[in-house]
Amino acid sequence: MKTLLKEMILAAASAAHQKGIFPSPDFCEVVLEEPKADSHGDLSTNMAMQMAKSQRMAPRKIAEALIKHLNDENGIIARTEIAGPGFINFFIRPTAWHPVLAAIHAKDDQYGRCDLGRGARIQIEFVSSNPTGPLHVGHGRGGAVGDSTANILSFCGYDVQKEYYINDSGRQIQTLGMSVYLRGKELLGETVGFPDTCYQGDYIRDLAGELLEGDGRELFAKDEAEAIMPCARFAAGKIIDGMRADLVDFGVTFDRWFSEQSLYDAGKVEADIRLFKEKGLVYEKDGAQWFKTSDFGDEKDRVVVRQNGQTTYFASDISYHKDKFERGFNTVIDVWGADHHGYIPRMKAAVEASGYGRDQFGVLLVQLVNLLRAGQPVAMSTRAGEFVTLSDVVREVGRDAARFIFLTRHYDSPLDFDLDLAKRKTNDNPVYYVQYVHARIASIHRKAEADDMDVGDFTPADLSALDTPEDVALIKALARYPEAVKMAGTLMEPHRITYYLMTLAAAFHTYYNRNRVLCADDLTLTRARLYLITAVQKVIRNGLALLGVSAPDSM
Repeated sequence: MKTLLKEMILAAASAAHQKGIFPSPDFCEVVLEEPKADSHGDLSTNMAMQMAKSQRMAPRKIAEALIKHLNDENGIIARTEIAGPGFINFFIRPTAWHPVLAAIHAKDDQYGRCDLGRGARIQIEFVSSNPTGPLHVGHGRGGAVGDSTANILSFCGYDVQKEYYINDSGRQIQTLGMSVYLRGKELLGETVGFPDTCYQGDYIRDLAGELLEGDGRELFAKDEAEAIMPCARFAAGKIIDGMRADLVDFGVTFDRWFSEQSLYDAGKVEADIRLFKEKGLVYEKDGAQWFKTSDFGDEKDRVVVRQNGQTTYFASDISYHKDKFERGFNTVIDVWGADHHGYIPRMKAAVEASGYGRDQFGVLLVQLVNLLRAGQPVAMSTRAGEFVTLSDVVREVGRDAARFIFLTRHYDSPLDFDLDLAKRKTNDNPVYYVQYVHARIASIHRKAEADDMDVGDFTPADLSALDTPEDVALIKALARYPEAVKMAGTLMEPHRITYYLMTLAAAFHTYYNRNRVLCADDLTLTRARLYLITAVQKVIRNGLALLGVSAPDSM
C-alpha cells in the first residue's frame, strides 16, 4: 500500500511540475506514516512541508496541488484531507487492503522477503566463547541475537555465513590445562594448591576424571610443564564438543568453526605483523611492538607483541578479521558482550589499516541477562564456578521460550529473564502468547473440518465480506510485516520481529474475541474469515521462523 501510494504522490508532483504549478523538478522522498489517531486516516505524509523551500510555496498550497493531480486509477483512496500546516491524510477504501491477503497466500513462507542485500556477502560471528567452560545464559542471548540476525539478513537478500571463532590459543588455554592437571593430581590422592586464578567449576574435576579413565593416567605423572598443554587440548576438545551440542539443542548451527590456533600454525599472525611493519604501521617501543591504531581513530596505539615476545590477543584478532575480508565478505559483523565496547575503536582501526572501510565492520553489543525465578534474582558467581548454563535454561524452559524471551528487548538493553514466567502457559508468557495464535487457528481449521463445514473453493468475491473496521485493522497489521522485516534487516535488530509478532498476536486475540469465524449460517463470511486468519497464521509462522522458534499446531 505504501509503495503504491508513494508512486501516486510522486506522479502527482511530476504532473503539477509539468503544468508549471511547481517551479522545481526536485522532489523530496515520500515518507508515509500511520497516524496515531484513526480519525487522521490510514496513512499520512508531510511531503508538502518538505517541498515548501524548493518550490517556494506555502505547504497547504502544495498539498492542494498534489491532491488535485493524484491519479487513483486503482480506486484505493476513499478520501483525502489536509491537516495542520500541510499534512496530507489518506483514507483508504477497505477493499483496497484485500490484495494484502492474496499476496500472503500466494507468497506463503516467502511473504516479507526483500532484496535489501542484493546478494552481498556478509559474515556474522557470534557466541565465540573461550573453550574453557560451558556456555552460560549470556552466551544464550548472544547466540539468539546472532542467529536471528543471520536469519533476517538472509531473508533480506544477503548471502550470509555464520561463524564461531574458537579462542584456542593463549593464556586462558594454559590456565585450562593447569586447572585440569591440578584436579587430576587431587583425584590421584595428592595434596596440591589450587590457585584462585584457575577455573573453579565442577566441570574441571569431571574433565580430569574423564582423562584419568582414558589413556591419560600417565600424563599426571609427568612434570607440570610437559603435561599442561596435553591436558588443555583434551579439555578444550571436550568443552567444544559440549558447546556444539548445547548450541544445536538451542537451535544454533554454524557454517564454520574457525580456530585461532590455525592462524599461528599457518604463520599468518607473524606474516601480518611483518607486513604492517613494512608499511610503517607497527613500530618498536620499550621492547614491545605497537600497532599505530591512533592513526585510524583509536585513542592510543596498541601492543601486538609484548616485551617477552608473546603476541597479544589483538594481534591474532587483526589477522582473523583481515582473513575474513580476504575470504570475500563485503561486511563483517561481530556479536560481543557489552563489556567489550572499548575494543571497537581498535578493531575498526585495524580493519581500516588492512585496507577496508570502517563501515564494512560492525559490532552488536549484547547486554547482560538478569536471571530470575518468580521475580527474585538467581545467585550466580562465575569466580566460584556457580552459574546457570545455557543447557540448564533450555532444559528447564525449552528452546522456543529461551530464544523468544532473549529477543524480547533490544540487545543493547539489559534483560530480565524469569524462568518461572517462561514456563507458564498463560498470556503473561510472550512466546506462549504468540505461539497460541498459530495453534488456535490450526484448531479452528480442525473444527471446521470436523463440523463438515465445507466452504468450497475460495474466490476473491468472498473478500467483500471483510468490510468491518476490525477486518481492516487485522489486514493492516499483516501489511506491516514486510516493513518490519526490512527494518530489522537494515538495523540488524531482531527484537523488531518479536515486537511485531506480539502486536499481531494482540490484534488477532482482539479480533477473535469480537468476531465468530465459523458461521454455519453464512458460508461466504466463513470463507472470508478463514482466508483472513490463515494469512495471520502464515505470518506468525514466518516471523517465528526468523527467530528460530517453532509454530505449533496444538498447545
